[in-house]
Amino acid sequence: MKYTPIAIAVVVLIAIIGSVTSMYVVTEKDQVFITRFGKIQGEPTREPGLYFKVPFIDKLWRFEKRILEWDGRPSEVTTKDKRFIVIDTYARWKIENPKVFFESVKDEVFAQSRLDDILDGATRTAVSKHDLVELVRSDKNRKAEIDDNQTEGQGELQPFTIGRDNIRKDVLSDSQEKVKEYGIELLDFQFKRINYAPTVQVKIFERMIAERKQRAEKFRSEGMGRAAEIEGTKLRKLDEIDSNATRLEKEIQGRADAEAAGIYAEAYSQSPESEEFYNFIKTMETYKLTLTQKDTLIISTKSDFFRFLREMKPAPAADPK
Repeated sequence: MKYTPIAIAVVVLIAIIGSVTSMYVVTEKDQVFITRFGKIQGEPTREPGLYFKVPFIDKLWRFEKRILEWDGRPSEVTTKDKRFIVIDTYARWKIENPKVFFESVKDEVFAQSRLDDILDGATRTAVSKHDLVELVRSDKNRKAEIDDNQTEGQGELQPFTIGRDNIRKDVLSDSQEKVKEYGIELLDFQFKRINYAPTVQVKIFERMIAERKQRAEKFRSEGMGRAAEIEGTKLRKLDEIDSNATRLEKEIQGRADAEAAGIYAEAYSQSPESEEFYNFIKTMETYKLTLTQKDTLIISTKSDFFRFLREMKPAPAADPK
């Protein structure tokens, strides 16, 4: 039996295609298994290397061996104390049993959908069982830092018993049992963000603004009181300085007057001529201070005011020679 070149070429081509399609590579990030007519053949292959399968009959399925992420959608939840909040969460998971995973959810897209249902439901259930303070606090040993300038009631932290970290662990443990039936291992679960619902945030901000204004008004009134106190202290000290200066002035003036009086008395006691000369000088000064060219006085010439004028003797006439 002779084979034509075309037949030989077809056989060779089929052999090449068969050999190529029968080989597959498993990388470090893969876990692989084979299905034949829809049934899984053997155990999943996790070790990297080159492997073979029956071409055209066996079908290759690859799944991630690395850790995968799940990012939940932000959702509004009501706490036990009737606070409307928005919870944003995330988790980390991996495919632990590829056979069960394939038989239950087929691929990662459906797995993400199942995780949405399980984790969102567990989160809502856990949040609805606890007050808001349990969700936002986790450190029981932390104490409020209150300074003297804060208004009354600020800085005080509400007590709690469970805390956010324990609630997170409850959600994680509850969800881990549920995802096992899908061949999934849930490694971690965390609260990414906890915030008030948008409708509540407006009221919260308004209250915060009112509290800040109240605190600012308190500081302002305290500052004005302090300023008035400083101003009063300043005026009191100025009065003290002024009164001390006046007192010192009077004391100096009194000592000067006493000293002048002593000098006068000493001058009077020396001789009658000295006293008469002093009286003359003082009278002349009085004339100078009291009389001007515009003044007109009608006084008797016998008055003591003109005594020295009366007693003045005319100057001797000049010698005609």
